[in-house]
Amino acid sequence: MTANSYGFDTLAIHAGQEPDPRTGAVVPPIYQTSTYAQDAVGAPRLGYEYSRSQNPTRDALQECLAAIEGGRRGLAFASGLAAEDTLLRTVCRPGDHVVIPNDAYGGTFRLFSKVAERWGLDWTAVPLDDLDAVRAAFRPGHTRMIWAETPTNPLLNIADIAALGGLAHEYDAMLAVDNTFASPYLQQPIALGADVVIHSTTKYLGGHSDVVGGALITADAGLGDELAFHQNAMGGVNGPFDAWLTLRGIKTLGVRMDRHCDNAERIVGYLREHPAVGQILYPGLDDHPGHETAAKQMSRFGGMVSFRAAGGPEQAMAICNRTKLFVLAESLGGVESLIEHPGQMTHLSAAGSALEVPADLVRLSVGIETIDDLLTDLEQALG
Repeated sequence: MTANSYGFDTLAIHAGQEPDPRTGAVVPPIYQTSTYAQDAVGAPRLGYEYSRSQNPTRDALQECLAAIEGGRRGLAFASGLAAEDTLLRTVCRPGDHVVIPNDAYGGTFRLFSKVAERWGLDWTAVPLDDLDAVRAAFRPGHTRMIWAETPTNPLLNIADIAALGGLAHEYDAMLAVDNTFASPYLQQPIALGADVVIHSTTKYLGGHSDVVGGALITADAGLGDELAFHQNAMGGVNGPFDAWLTLRGIKTLGVRMDRHCDNAERIVGYLREHPAVGQILYPGLDDHPGHETAAKQMSRFGGMVSFRAAGGPEQAMAICNRTKLFVLAESLGGVESLIEHPGQMTHLSAAGSALEVPADLVRLSVGIETIDDLLTDLEQALG
């Protein structure tokens, strides 16, 4: 099943998920097995030998991921960072260079600065919405990749995927896009020129805060094959039950994202009028510097909202501590609403670096609860 033949929601429900040929079960079985009986020496049945290498439940998820992102190959991993690490060590070599966002996710920054750098990979952080800055950061012959997030975590900046893809390819480099915040329902980077898409499937794809996972989806089958080799060789795969939970979550991604967006837009409208709120960071706002680009490459603007507390860092932390429905927790993209203080939580690893986030920043992952209840909770928390 491909994006050319079916709509998004149909692919989310059916791609890789044909009824089980043995029993007719409409939901793919959980193949909770580590190994497989072989018909003869060197003759594994349907190619299945060992579940690190292949597993039917993970295969179903991978086929679905490729379909909903419009890619040639989908690969599922134990976490988003396992997917990121596999990508870097597949396409880069010691001595290579990567351009990354100057407001990347804290875990991604930690991977580059504390792990990949020791392996010999160099990197430069620049604002990816400034194409001149991106071009200036390139080292011809050494820059292997532009690593983009859009929207970024947690400042919700927007990068022009098509423009970055053109720039990367001009220098014989590739463009990797972390599409976690938007999800493939709102944005499809491969259609815009990305070579590979990254997801923390823990977030919107899983959607229920009950499973950790990651994914890579490639535009090119050859790159997909290389990544599949390293997926097996490095072993950072997800288990069959985790794959099944993620696949279950994807089935309702479209309807959930519509509600996430509806609720986020209402909350942004409320926050704009509240005296305790300073700057609001949301690409759906007309005065957001990336609004025009976001409107061009996204169907809607997502369920993530960040804002700066007018009263400074202490007020920001107090707001986080006072909510009742908004759960104080890291992560995002689940059906329940979450609130966090990025500077002390998800982005603490970036403290003291060029990627340090403002201390007065609050990040909301807006869930799908009744909107009036969420607004009431924010009202009492903002004071």
